[in-house]
Amino acid sequence: MDSHDHGLAHDLTTLLNTSPNRRQLLRWLSAGGATALSVMACGGGSTSASSTTTSTSTTSSTTSGTSTGTSTGTATGTSCAVIPEETAGPYPGDGSNSSTNGIANALLLSGIVRSDIRASIAGASGVAAGVPLTIKLQVVNTKSSCAVLSGYAVYLWHCNRDGLYSMYSAGVTGENYLRGVQETDSSGNVTFTTIFPGCYDGRIPHVHFEIYPSLAKANSASNKIKTSQFTFPMATLNEAYQSTGYSASVTNLAKISYATDNVFSDGTSLQMVSVTGSAALGYVVTLTVGVSV
Repeated sequence: MDSHDHGLAHDLTTLLNTSPNRRQLLRWLSAGGATALSVMACGGGSTSASSTTTSTSTTSSTTSGTSTGTSTGTATGTSCAVIPEETAGPYPGDGSNSSTNGIANALLLSGIVRSDIRASIAGASGVAAGVPLTIKLQVVNTKSSCAVLSGYAVYLWHCNRDGLYSMYSAGVTGENYLRGVQETDSSGNVTFTTIFPGCYDGRIPHVHFEIYPSLAKANSASNKIKTSQFTFPMATLNEAYQSTGYSASVTNLAKISYATDNVFSDGTSLQMVSVTGSAALGYVVTLTVGVSV
């Protein structure tokens, strides 16, 4: 099976049409010519495998929009920083672009607000197979001493173990699995049950997410206040990809590093999850997500 179905030209066209911010454009340009353009797809890593969910460093990323959630309590730790703004990539499914079936907006699907995102919904029947993965995110306000943000919404999506994205990639355009929305609870937490994403050619394995000011506004990309990605420690990637169904990921991971990835080349300290568990039993990953509201 091809690890990436549309090809580089399609990805470049789609990414340019989604108007990435100045930070992303500078990053791609600074990578230089064909080298910068050759890493626009999903892959593996370097030696920066330490897990950090809080930091004393600052990031000049800003957010916009009206926030209707609330700040209550304080996150674990003494400091936090804004998670870097990142591209949503070619396959967001948030109404900002089209697939072969027209405007792709999973946010409007009946049943999209869910914790378990392994199965398709709204009439589609596919189920994504792979190593079990539980994702736990805590959303905090960097403008208010890391106060937890309740009543916000997180939309999360990632590729399947073959490196394909539902709603877009050939063979799974009719599926919508590995996409879901959760509302942050009173402690600013959301939890997703999913499978470990595969590694496709040209990108470090990663998970995309968007933050919305409320569940009611989590219906269109125009309402989002933050877009970012997170990744996994190299030791976890190497272990996970020894599992059945991930053979292509082993090959793709060997061809890339955090340092050469177009998203994580400027650092992973705020985007590297902490991990417990194993490939045999399933993984649990956690990350504190700082936003400025």
